[in-house]
Amino acid sequence: MKKFMSFMEDKVAPIFAKLATNPYLTGIKDGMIATVPFTIFGSLFIIIAQFPNDTWAKIVEPYKAMLNVPNQMTIGIIALFVAFSVGYNLSKSFKQDPLMGGIISFIGFMILQVDEEFAMATTYFGSKGIFTALLVAIFCVKILQLFVEHNWVIRFPEGVPPAVSRSFSALIPSIVALSILFILRCVLGIQIPELVTQLFSPLVFALNSYPGILVYMVVSQLLWCVGIHGQSVLNAVGTPIFTTFITANTEAFLAGQPIPYITALGFIPWFVSLGGAGATLALVIIMCRSKEKSLRTLGRLSLPAGIFEINEPVTFGLPIVMNPVMMIPFVLIDAILVTGTYFLMFFNIIGRPVVQIPWIMPPVIGSYLATGGNIPAAVWALCGIVIAGIVYYPFVKIVERERLAAQENGTEATE
Repeated sequence: MKKFMSFMEDKVAPIFAKLATNPYLTGIKDGMIATVPFTIFGSLFIIIAQFPNDTWAKIVEPYKAMLNVPNQMTIGIIALFVAFSVGYNLSKSFKQDPLMGGIISFIGFMILQVDEEFAMATTYFGSKGIFTALLVAIFCVKILQLFVEHNWVIRFPEGVPPAVSRSFSALIPSIVALSILFILRCVLGIQIPELVTQLFSPLVFALNSYPGILVYMVVSQLLWCVGIHGQSVLNAVGTPIFTTFITANTEAFLAGQPIPYITALGFIPWFVSLGGAGATLALVIIMCRSKEKSLRTLGRLSLPAGIFEINEPVTFGLPIVMNPVMMIPFVLIDAILVTGTYFLMFFNIIGRPVVQIPWIMPPVIGSYLATGGNIPAAVWALCGIVIAGIVYYPFVKIVERERLAAQENGTEATE
């Protein structure tokens, strides 16, 4: 175990720590996070319109079209937000003008959204266009960076208002980037969104498969064990894909069609990370009843945060980080819950995520709402907390015995 911990700390952790500060990954991650409030806003109205109660359904039936407007204007056009938001945040990462980066990326994405008659097409405004939006943002921001760094831009004297100077400094790179995209789509007739969809299809398939999501979560947990926020590092890759899944699931849910994806946004927080990474809500509850005072105190202090999916107090306070004893259940429970949840959803025993809700929603309640009011899903989430407790219990007792023994030996030494 010591050799493994040393290997993780000396060899693996530095690699992922460097990735966490990579400007591409940082820009994509921050750009995707910026879209969350708006998709949650749209999802809340889905819950209102689709709440699983016959009496309520009769009340809202005349207003369903109206209640669907927030969803259509948020989740329904999420690729537009992604294009601007990722372009904006990538520009910040590369120390370029973020507003210009966001606008160029947005216009570049829109240029690709025309049909064979050069009329506006909305096919890729939603979940299908997310990957195209990401690549367009990267392309446009890199063109902007290239021209600025080589001073291939229009410069005005210092007396010119900053807003005017900034807009004209982006003129040449904007013309170049947007002209390239125009030629590719309108002159050469290349369907870039379709090509991008095909390009990303293996990765999309992998993260919706059991082996793919299992590896994703185990790597995330191992990073946590050496002090790196695993989800934060992996989100740059995972979030665009999981967001694509949840928007597609939402569309299918509203249309009354089978839900296509299992590992959509909501799979991890509401069925695996119950109370935070490693399903630590159960751990905190066990600690609250510990015979050892410091464990009991930490458990009680961490419980309110754990109920709302925040587990840093126990992760760094127990600690779990760099703790060979506690890292075993911390990683193991995620593997167990990923396995159980995936196959229960695969065989349609419990519902799949169809609505994005705030991540601070308490477990079980969040599981119920995220699946559109699926009671078996909520029951399984409750079972997941119990299973996590069973896994954590013997390891907590080991820590408890060690601390009590240390206290007893300390007392004897003093006497």
